[in-house]
Parts: sequence; structure tokens; C-alpha cells
Amino acid sequence: MVVTVLECLSPWQGFGGEEDVVLCGVFDGHGPHGHLVARRVRDAMPLKLMSAVRASKAGLDMPAAAWRKAFARAYKTMDKDLRSHATLDCFCSGSTAVTVLKLGSDLYMANIGDSRAVLGSRDGGDGGMVALQLTIDLKPDVPSEAERIKKCRGRVFALQDEPEVPRVWLPFDDAPGLAMARAFGDFCLKDYGVISVPEFFHWSLTEKDQFVILASDGVWDVLSNQEAVDIVSSSPSRSKAARSLVEAATREWKTKYPTSKIDDCAVVCLYLDGKMDHERDSTASMDNMSLDEGSAADPNEAQEQEPALTRNFTVRTVAGSAHEKALSGAVDVVVAGAAHDQSWSGLDGVTRVNSLVQLPRFSDEKAIG
Repeated sequence: MVVTVLECLSPWQGFGGEEDVVLCGVFDGHGPHGHLVARRVRDAMPLKLMSAVRASKAGLDMPAAAWRKAFARAYKTMDKDLRSHATLDCFCSGSTAVTVLKLGSDLYMANIGDSRAVLGSRDGGDGGMVALQLTIDLKPDVPSEAERIKKCRGRVFALQDEPEVPRVWLPFDDAPGLAMARAFGDFCLKDYGVISVPEFFHWSLTEKDQFVILASDGVWDVLSNQEAVDIVSSSPSRSKAARSLVEAATREWKTKYPTSKIDDCAVVCLYLDGKMDHERDSTASMDNMSLDEGSAADPNEAQEQEPALTRNFTVRTVAGSAHEKALSGAVDVVVAGAAHDQSWSGLDGVTRVNSLVQLPRFSDEKAIG
């Protein structure tokens, strides 16, 4: 079984020193050290993006084209950081990333892998909620992705027992079978078409736009965009929206795939009006419905080589502060799913939820060398 661990970047209110700016994200780790990769990305990405913004010398008030370059630079720097990390082995481990920056009435988004952002907006006709997918799932069967991978001698095909899951394979070995075309880490495939260059998207908000859902593929594998939006919009309170979506996804997994392990599900609900949910305690800005074993100090995790934000599903604000009160009803985060078993075994078989099938035969030598 391949370890899959999720991390959520707790929404950073005041990114870049501006109050009307929020940055949030979901990172879905995979491989034997996926939990460490996802955590590293979660902690370092805001600083990488801020550094890229500063390098542009344009400040936050810059056009979408400049934001595209800033996100691309941040993702490139992040992957370079992982490659050069002294003790974090990312050769056959990696992470997806979907990040959303709300800057006034604009959304700037970047993603790699198959985590997704979906907008919930009111229909101008009957006032009902409609779903709009804001990002693209970058899977190996996307024609442009498959073409790039094959040009780099990588192979793309699905296993017989899961024909609906295309994977990326080395040219000389039926490994590792990565179920996405872009990711942080996974350096065993970086010479064979897998890249960390993000797809960038810009959306100008209107008064009809209500919230953005960020979620890992564990949610989207069993729920449609519209189903997810309907669940969030019908939640009795904002503080329960993400939890309701995760619970619905869990029920669907049990119904549709009763013999498979339930994939981990991470959900961030970013409400766009910023209003406060008065039903919840203003000092508790998020819900967390799973035991995150990876949140404890890991003896194998290297010390940070640079300043990093320490975030583990909580908003980094002073209790009772204006920022905390403003954010308490605007954002809801839930991570749930299978327990984060950090042991690695190549003999546990293939299940639907695996992002990797097996390690290449030379991976240990590569990692050491």
C-alpha cells in the first residue's frame, strides 16, 4: 500500500501584509515519504510565493500575467528545494498541490496533480447554486500531458484491474505507476515527462460567487462538482460545511467501492464574502475530524533549512483577534479518511486509491547515491 497523507494550508489571512488577501491550499502526498513531502510543501509554499512576488518588484497589485509567473516561479523553487533537501527522500515520493489566492475581487489559482478547486455560484435565473470547476485535473490521460510524457520516453497505461486509472511508468520498468502527470517530488519520473510546472487560472469574482471548495481526489472520485456544491450550500452552518462534504464522500466510497480502502479526503471551504458565522466559537476557526498522526514530531523529518510557517489545520492568529474573528466563519477545513499508516509495504496489493503502484527496483540505490 502506498502511504497517502494530506495537508491543508490553513488560510493565511493578510498574505503580503494586506487584510483582504487570503491564501489557502490542499496538498495530497503519496509514496513512502509522501507525508513529509506534503508537509514540507504546506509549510514552505507561502514563503516561496511571497519571495516570487517580491522578486517581481510589482507588489500584490499586478496583472494576472505577472501572477502566473509568480506562481510558476514559486512552484519551481519549491520543487528545487525538495530535490536538494539533505534528508528528505523525494525520489519516489511526492505531492499534489492546489493553491488559491483571493486578492480583493480576484482569484488566482495554480495546481499540479489531481486536487481540485470548484466555485459555488448563484444562478441568475432561479437563484439556485451552480458549480464551476476552476482547475484542471492533471492526469496522465489528458492528451497534452500524455504527449509530453511519451516524448520524454515515459509510458502511460492503466492496469487491467483498474482500466479507468491511467498511470505513468518508467520506460524500462513497470514502476512506479504514478496516477498523475504533474507533482512535486517524484524525481524518478522527472526525466520522463512528469513536471512540477503548475497550470494557472484567474477568475474575476462577482456578487453571485459564494464560496470555493478545495479538495483532494478522494472527494472528486466519488462526488460530482455539483453534488459537492449542493452539500456545502445546504450545510446548516459554515463551520459544518467541510465536515458534511467529507462525510458524504466517505459514504459514497463505502457504497461505490465497498472492497477498496477509503481514500483520504481533505476539504477547504473558502467563503468569499468573509462574513462571520455567529453560531461557532470565534476562537475555533476550523474543524478537524481525523487523527493526524503525521502532525506529531517525526524523528526522521529533517530540520527546516529556512524559516517556514508552522501550520497544522489551524489558523495562525492570536486568539480573539480581529483576524481570527473575521476568518472564523469564512473558512472551514476538514481532513479525514484512512489512518496515516507510515509503514511501507510493497506486498499489500493494489487498491483503487493508490497514487503509486510500486517502487522502481533501483530506487534505494538512487536514493542513497
